[in-house]
Amino acid sequence: MKKILFLTICVFVLAGCGQTVVLLPDLDGHVGQVIVTPKDGEPVILDTANQAVGSDNKLYFLAEEEVQRIFGSALEAQPEPTARFILYFYHDSTRLKKVSKKILPEIMEAYLARSSTDVSVIGHTDGMGDKVYNHQLSLRRAKKIFSFLVKEGIPAAQIQTISHGEENPLIPNVEGRSEPKNRRVEVLVR
Repeated sequence: MKKILFLTICVFVLAGCGQTVVLLPDLDGHVGQVIVTPKDGEPVILDTANQAVGSDNKLYFLAEEEVQRIFGSALEAQPEPTARFILYFYHDSTRLKKVSKKILPEIMEAYLARSSTDVSVIGHTDGMGDKVYNHQLSLRRAKKIFSFLVKEGIPAAQIQTISHGEENPLIPNVEGRSEPKNRRVEVLVR
């Protein structure tokens, strides 16, 4: 599944210069692509941070200082990128691996630092076993993390708990083969 990139595209009017389109990176620093098709001219592709095209259909770049001058207040108003945590489990179990137990406090730190009110807990399994069983196992894993987060102080109403079972693997599932990276719970703190 391709990751969808969100672009920040800003359109503004420069005195005497007409309309300009500027491509800015998204919250994670990724830069996508936008095609600008003027009324009378050839399409122009913007695919680099701070790249711009004016009404004359010519490409140029805005210096970072100019981006900050024009868009600074809008950029400062953007929310922080989603904090994402991956917790791994033992095969056919709701028991967290040791390395994942160490991540639990980081989830709470992110929640508190952001004054978050939106947390998603998404359970997954590998492709071993029955699909219905895997869906139930991934839900039990997600509920275990949900319970931990509630015990640590996050209101239950602020947590979405979802089960994907063996769907949406990190590593493609091969029938008859256990894949440890797919036995996980993802926690998203917005």
